[in-house]
Amino acid sequence: MQSVLHPARAVALAFFLTIMAGTAVLMLPVSQAGGAAAPWLTAFFTAVSAVCVTGLVVVDTGSYWSTFGQAVIMLLFQIGGFGMMTAATLLGLMVNRSLRLRTRLIAQVETHSLGLGDISSIARLVFLVTVLAELAIAAVLTVRLHAGYGLPWREAAWSGLFHAVSAFNNAGFSIHADSLMRYATDALILLPVMLAIVVGGIGFPVLHDLRTRLRDPRHWSLHTKLTLYGTAVLLAGAFAALLAFEWSNPATLGAMALPDKLLSAAFAAVSARTAGFNSIDIGALTHESWALHYFLMFVGGGSGGTAGGVKVGTVAILALLVIAEIRGHNDSEAFGRRVSTPAQRQAITVMVLGSAMVVLGTIVILRGTDFPTDQVIFEVISAFGTVGLSTGITADLPEVGQLMLTLLMYVGRVGTITIAASLALGERRMPFRYPEEHPIVG
Repeated sequence: MQSVLHPARAVALAFFLTIMAGTAVLMLPVSQAGGAAAPWLTAFFTAVSAVCVTGLVVVDTGSYWSTFGQAVIMLLFQIGGFGMMTAATLLGLMVNRSLRLRTRLIAQVETHSLGLGDISSIARLVFLVTVLAELAIAAVLTVRLHAGYGLPWREAAWSGLFHAVSAFNNAGFSIHADSLMRYATDALILLPVMLAIVVGGIGFPVLHDLRTRLRDPRHWSLHTKLTLYGTAVLLAGAFAALLAFEWSNPATLGAMALPDKLLSAAFAAVSARTAGFNSIDIGALTHESWALHYFLMFVGGGSGGTAGGVKVGTVAILALLVIAEIRGHNDSEAFGRRVSTPAQRQAITVMVLGSAMVVLGTIVILRGTDFPTDQVIFEVISAFGTVGLSTGITADLPEVGQLMLTLLMYVGRVGTITIAASLALGERRMPFRYPEEHPIVG
């Protein structure tokens, strides 16, 4: 019983229980548009995808589920997104609290980390940011859908709210069968959705830092700087690469005017990292774009937010470690700060375990299906990164393949943060050290 109460395990258990409750509700006849009970695997897969804010589906959300069912799905990914933001932030605080007072004070001075005191106020701030952002984006989308597309106010409001909540939580669920492809040339739809994706996925610790020190970037924490700079590099690089890879592809950007090409490429660059919406046909992308998506989906967004993946900060720390090793430096450094050794070990562990899960998932699914390897890899990384983009094969996978994807979504959403927090919370100084040797590397 003691192990269940461990903070990291408590988060994993809470998400599992939420998934099971969501599955039970979605299996009720009232949740299905046809009035029949949904099969357990369909309900379970949808609940996992919603709670883990992924967006992969085996049935069309808008036509298969009733309005009640859609509302349940929205509630599930709202709980999943808000819960993960809160849990990740509070687990980070618990990690700091586990340090000795002197170390904590030094860490606060050097990194300007979140305070260690009133946890309830932090949870309230997360809630406030979530609600205000979602309502603002929902209002913009509602007005646009009513004025630009002639939808009745009630229908426009529901669609605006559903997509705003889905976007902020990086859930990728849409009540349209084509996701957002019908709005591929509409900046008044795509830009607000992109804003919601970035704000929700950047991570609450970064938002907290920006709120308190927006005009004083010199005193931003190292985590904030690594996340913001890493995000900027990823978005800019992905935007340029997608333009180059898809410029002449008649099935994606080829037939669009220049402004629409720029808009759709920018949207794809933002969404590919964790959001799961698409304004162009993912199945029609070039193989180069698929390969780029592998990387973007695996990296994901910021820590302590609604985004998935191994996180931008993890990759940034590993990049600094590689640079330091190449230069022959003992320490990994950035912005006048030194990255701690425990953080480096945790980043390596998260990357190795994440890669192992992707390899395992790919092998399991390939053994039970004849789909091309590149498509299977795409679905696996999309599931692990809780992205939700699909080449269109998820619904056609056998049961074992769909169950493997649910495991990947769960581990990808809960596992990496749980593992990192467990490592930090379980850190102990040994009373002795073994003799050192240097095995050959490379």
